[in-house]
Formats: sequence, C-alpha cells, structure tokens
Amino acid sequence: MNTSLRSFFDDLASPRRSLVVLNRSSPDPVRGLLDSLLDGQPVEVSEVESEAEDDDVVALVEDGEVIARSAMDELLESVLLINSDLYKSGAIGLDDVVLPDVLYGLEEVPFRVRGYPASNKEKVLLIVISRVIERIAAEHGEGTLRASFQRLSRINDERGTNEVYERVAATGVDTHVYGVGDADELGTLPVTVHTGTSYPYRRSWFVVFAPPDGADGDHVALLALEDEPNVWDGFWTFSPDLVTRLETYIATAV
Repeated sequence: MNTSLRSFFDDLASPRRSLVVLNRSSPDPVRGLLDSLLDGQPVEVSEVESEAEDDDVVALVEDGEVIARSAMDELLESVLLINSDLYKSGAIGLDDVVLPDVLYGLEEVPFRVRGYPASNKEKVLLIVISRVIERIAAEHGEGTLRASFQRLSRINDERGTNEVYERVAATGVDTHVYGVGDADELGTLPVTVHTGTSYPYRRSWFVVFAPPDGADGDHVALLALEDEPNVWDGFWTFSPDLVTRLETYIATAV
C-alpha cells in the first residue's frame, strides 16, 4: 500500500537500459545534445559502428538486446532541439507532440533533472512526456486525467497549457488540476480544480491518465517530486497497475 507520492518510486522496475548511437555521421554537437539530455542519468550513451545497421540510428539496449530504435533526426525534432517555451506558448500543438520509441522505452527509469538556469535541457524530456500524456487523453476522449501545476496561475499564464486543458476537457475526459492558488482565476475552464498548500500541491508534478474501468486503452503517468529547489526526481510509466494505483492515490489522498 502506498503511503505517499514518494513511495511510488519504490515500486519502479528500474530497468538497466542504455542508448547506443549506431553509425553516427551527424556532427559532434548533435551527440552533445543527446549527452546533455541524459547527463547524470542512469542511462549510458555510447557509439557503435555496424555494417548491419543504418546510419544515425539510436538503439535502446537492455541485457545486450536492442528493444527499440529511433532515428537521430526523430530525437532532434521531438526533444533535442526543443525548448520549454515552445510548449508554454503553444507553438507546438498537441497533435505535433511525438515520443520516439527509444525514449518511450525508458519508462520506470528514475530520472533526476534540474530546471533552468542549472540546465537548459534536462527538464525538457519531462515536459514532452507530460504533453504526450495529455495528447493520449485527448485522443481517448474519456477516462480521467489528473495534473498538478504547483501554481494554478500557470494554466492561464502559459497560453499553450491553457489551450491543451481546454481541448482535453472538451473531449469528455474527466479533467482534474491541482495547485496552490485561487480556483476562481481559472474562470470557465471546464476542469475540476483542487487547491491546497500541502507538499503534493507545492512540490509535485504529476500528469496521470487512466481510461475508464474495464475499457481498453493506454494507461500512462508521469510523477516528479521537487525535494530540492529546482531539482526533480521523476519517472514515467505505461504500467496499467502502477498508473491505476497512482491515480487512485491522488484521487483519495491528495
């Protein structure tokens, strides 16, 4: 039984996975972007030359076996060349958000990321994951989405975020938002607002989507906790059991 948001980290599979860049022909700065994204994470990045593989492919490896592949260009377009302002402003629409297979496969790997100005890159991956979950919810058009913002005012301050939650809620998804602040400032946004000042409201970042009970569909969640200023411990998961337990905990205990 989980007794806190932090206790969900104890439930992670924490697989030992690494990324291998196959036949790199892209310039060193491109490799540097990938390194900066994963700097300090439990995911090693290496390079291999192989006549059996295409150029500039990134492979996700576990126990010596390739379990996913993505083109380096796909990582560049979806994550490596992206900054958070593109999401905040709405320049990247919900339909344009893509998660490459090799990043999808890093589920339940615990990440520790720093926000700006300590790092320009590390937090971007969690932002992309958040948008992917919101896109999945919008595509389902039913189920429950729960998301925390620390400050509720961010939903209105960030045009892109406001547009996303207007769209998701309008599809019929039961949408709940959590944070510190006044619920009235969200105006007519068709969401259920939860306000408070306890640790989950001030220091958590979660985006959790669960389809209706008994329905087929994606279960997906991101959970990150800020135990140090501007430093986040986080993970994402597609495990139906873990997502269901996390969604239930938030609904009943937060």
